[in-house]
Amino acid sequence: MKLIIQIPCFNEEDVLPQALADLPKQIDGIDEIDYLIINDGSTDNTVAVAHQMGVHHIVSFKQNKGLAKGFMAGIDACLRLGADIIVNTDADNQYVGEDIKELVAPILAGKADIVIGERSIDEIEHFSSSKKFFQHLGSFVVRVASDTNISDAPSGFRAYSREAALRLNVTNDYTYTLETIIQAGHSKAAVVSVPIRTNPETRPSRLFSSMWKYMKRSASIIIRSFIMYKPLKFFGILGSLLFLVGMAISIRFLVLFFQGLGSGHVQSLILAAILLLMGFQAFMFGLVGDVISANRKLLEDIQYRVRKMEIEYSDEEISNGTGL
Repeated sequence: MKLIIQIPCFNEEDVLPQALADLPKQIDGIDEIDYLIINDGSTDNTVAVAHQMGVHHIVSFKQNKGLAKGFMAGIDACLRLGADIIVNTDADNQYVGEDIKELVAPILAGKADIVIGERSIDEIEHFSSSKKFFQHLGSFVVRVASDTNISDAPSGFRAYSREAALRLNVTNDYTYTLETIIQAGHSKAAVVSVPIRTNPETRPSRLFSSMWKYMKRSASIIIRSFIMYKPLKFFGILGSLLFLVGMAISIRFLVLFFQGLGSGHVQSLILAAILLLMGFQAFMFGLVGDVISANRKLLEDIQYRVRKMEIEYSDEEISNGTGL
């Protein structure tokens, strides 16, 4: 059983040694543990520090591509390197490395495909009150959108089985944390969370440079993912609201009309007609989106099979001594 711990990095020369030193060297049930760094266009000595600390594998981008692309590049590299379990953690040593054994335990026991570390948000001292509130709010919205029971959706401390990693697909450029949970819930993957500890802050979060910017981008990801995976439900709710408001205004107009007061409320009739039409169009968008979503499922299954064949072929080349 091979575990690869991947760490996305962007100019992390100061904090990376501490994060690497905190990682486990052995875990019961794991035969081999490798470390992999995703160098996301760093302009400092991150790569040199990684070499000095004995990192086994390094994936490098020539320029910064963002956390989402870095995460997926790491997942792809880990799969090609034969990982049975992949753990993702942060370079700023936010998470306690010793808790990785807690993350992989449900996967080793065959009880989960994806395990997410659940922080005690309210007990993290360097989190402001507003940040704690929006962390809880975001997690609640993701739970509703994904039909999962994950209490800490933004947590980047998580473990994936090989099969779960093969099915991962991130379409946004900002962060992988929210979209992958919605995707996992939609595909009925076994997703669980386990309590984990956190370390004191070593540097300010780069995702939270602006609270309102983070909220806007996170909301966009959640809404987009919800529409992508559950279009009929999304447009069905929207269409129902529009249709009900249109019907209410229509009934009000009819009551006034039969009372002989309809001539002064023609605007209400026009508004009702517009709302009813918009509600009907929203239902139609939902039906079309549902058909597209069905096609997306087929494409994701094809992508999974192609990726699996590529990885297996790569593994066979390496075992025969003909690969890289």
